[in-house]
Amino acid sequence: MKKGKAAAIMAVILAALVGLSYYASLILSDTGAGADKSISLGLDLSGGVSITYQVVDENPTAEDMSDTIYKLQKRVEGYSTESSVYQVGEDRITVEIPGVSDANTILEELGNPGSLEFQTVDGTVFMTGDQVSDAQVATREDVYGNKSYVVALTLTEEGSEIFAQATAENIGNYLPIVYDGEVISYPRVQNVITGGEAQITGMDGYEEANALATQIRIGSLALELEELESSVVGAQLGSKAIETSLKAGAIGLILVMLFMMIVYGIPGVAASVALAIYTELVIAIIYLYEITLTLPGIAGIILGIGMAVDANVIVFSRIREEIAAGMDVSTAIKTGFKKALSAILDGNITTFIAALVLMGLGSGTVKGFAYTLMIGIIVSMFTAMVVTRWVLYALYALGFKNEKFYGRAKERTSINFIGKKGWFFGISLALFAVGFICMGINKMNMGTTLNYGLDFVGGTATTAEFEKEYSIEEIETLIVPKVAEIIDSKNIQTNRVEGTTQITIKTPTLTLEQRDAVNTMLEEEFGVSEENIQCQNISSTISNEMRMDAIIAVLVSCVCMLIYIWLRFSDIRFATSAIAALAHDVLVVLAVYAALRISIGNTFIACMLTIIGYSINDTIVIFDRIRENMAPYTKNHTPELLKEVANKSLTQTVSRSIHTSITTFIMVIMLYILGVASIREFALPLLAGLICGTYSSICIATQLWYVLKVKFPSRVEE
Repeated sequence: MKKGKAAAIMAVILAALVGLSYYASLILSDTGAGADKSISLGLDLSGGVSITYQVVDENPTAEDMSDTIYKLQKRVEGYSTESSVYQVGEDRITVEIPGVSDANTILEELGNPGSLEFQTVDGTVFMTGDQVSDAQVATREDVYGNKSYVVALTLTEEGSEIFAQATAENIGNYLPIVYDGEVISYPRVQNVITGGEAQITGMDGYEEANALATQIRIGSLALELEELESSVVGAQLGSKAIETSLKAGAIGLILVMLFMMIVYGIPGVAASVALAIYTELVIAIIYLYEITLTLPGIAGIILGIGMAVDANVIVFSRIREEIAAGMDVSTAIKTGFKKALSAILDGNITTFIAALVLMGLGSGTVKGFAYTLMIGIIVSMFTAMVVTRWVLYALYALGFKNEKFYGRAKERTSINFIGKKGWFFGISLALFAVGFICMGINKMNMGTTLNYGLDFVGGTATTAEFEKEYSIEEIETLIVPKVAEIIDSKNIQTNRVEGTTQITIKTPTLTLEQRDAVNTMLEEEFGVSEENIQCQNISSTISNEMRMDAIIAVLVSCVCMLIYIWLRFSDIRFATSAIAALAHDVLVVLAVYAALRISIGNTFIACMLTIIGYSINDTIVIFDRIRENMAPYTKNHTPELLKEVANKSLTQTVSRSIHTSITTFIMVIMLYILGVASIREFALPLLAGLICGTYSSICIATQLWYVLKVKFPSRVEE
């Protein structure tokens, strides 16, 4: 490349950097202020609209309440994946939607939940959604063996009779299915349908069938609701949460850039430019696609930054190895990018598959995390393989040609990682044992193995009218500590209604004595009148159905990752070892939650998902090197050969694993140091997960692979 072309490339990239920086600064400067250019923030960061519905039906059953809450959760995901829905008392449901300041708009659209109708051609409604007990995607096979997707309906007993009569009277006619006033399907009756089961055919694919099944499942509520009250509530974490998170992110990013430049020289400069563009692009995309950002979303961004850095580290490590092997710098750069591609692709695709499954099957927090993670993966791939590459080419052409600017890999004697596998497995078992012991102690002292937060188990909501309006920061420093002292728990959430003196304090379920003590404290120390205090039990914001959605999503994503790794590496032992290491990390982090009695709340799911994504990516990179080093040996895979290859591969990649971990650790530790209390509670287990993920990739995953290869050799290896 000539100097003129290199200078032009650098000018274009730097202009893009400056332009994106200005655009991102406009977005961030207005974030949380309600201006046009601002990222939509979740309830935890900016507040939103709170709507309380009264159940019209008398004496609603627990099953009907649970069903209605879950369906409302699905409906409000249209406004934000970070919405909360929970039961208040015996017959009320509260919906909290972030990033919205006009309750009337939401009420007009959400208004009268429950409007799925089955109609005849002339518009006569003959059946409603509450007479459909389930709708699922299924497949059917025609006489020629061709498979197609259908929506299988299961009707209630009453619905079965009505549907049988309607289909008998309308053979050959269409029976439109109408959701919120819009026709979502136009099935034609081919014969009389009895028995309470029906199929809707004519789907173009799985996506269309799944979308229709989902709309039918959530389209009608089991109970009739009417609005009781609505209000705009403030941020749960306060304005400082945004300020400190942005400050922590900026400082962390600068430190990561400095680290990259110090360790990798000129390639580190290229990585810093790419990393800056990555961050600005992610901010712009989150804004443009109106993705609601919460603490779990921040976790997804942090993981994305880690993967962006990791891709650069893999490339730079390869470049140094090629220079050490005698290549000139120009050829080493090209070869480094070429050899690093498979590891980068496999690591990112594996994590992307998991994010895609989480987005499709998860709900609430899981979806929010998946969105930001998918954005991070795509943008990190672009910046690492395009921006870094061209900046490096340009810098080389502009005169940075000496290998001293790039460094060379030091020749190291292989470290006997495999020989120490007994010690490594023993350490992990000891950590598991500590976790189970702590869970047992918690069970005796607290009644539960883990410190479940309000998001998981519900509690008591105390709503009070104070004499003056308090800020979130004042609530956290003046009111919350006094409540915590009375109930002997830090597991407290607060909401304040904007423009009023009303504050809601959510705590674990209080005994009658604790309620009286809290009320007395509010009366004596804050002048709240007794008649202005109301206490009600509230359900969890993460329902059993949402928890099951999250578990199913994680399990399916693990299966999909296992299949991909199996096919990509042509060895199920790689896949099994990677998933086992992933499970190892989850168990260790659970032990941390148990030992430190960290509250398990809404961010717990995001924390676990971040650790899963980080762990699998780190492990895949090491496995890619093993695959490469195993390539010359097509047979006679003796235990000695396997041990030699595994140790060599781990030794070659250990510095890369540590460097990537350090950069990600820097980002999270800044959140822990500068963040408010709730953010620190989120960052602490994340730090533990990052350390554990690095440990399992180096000390557990490859060792498991070795054991499986020796214990269960293939025919070629025997």
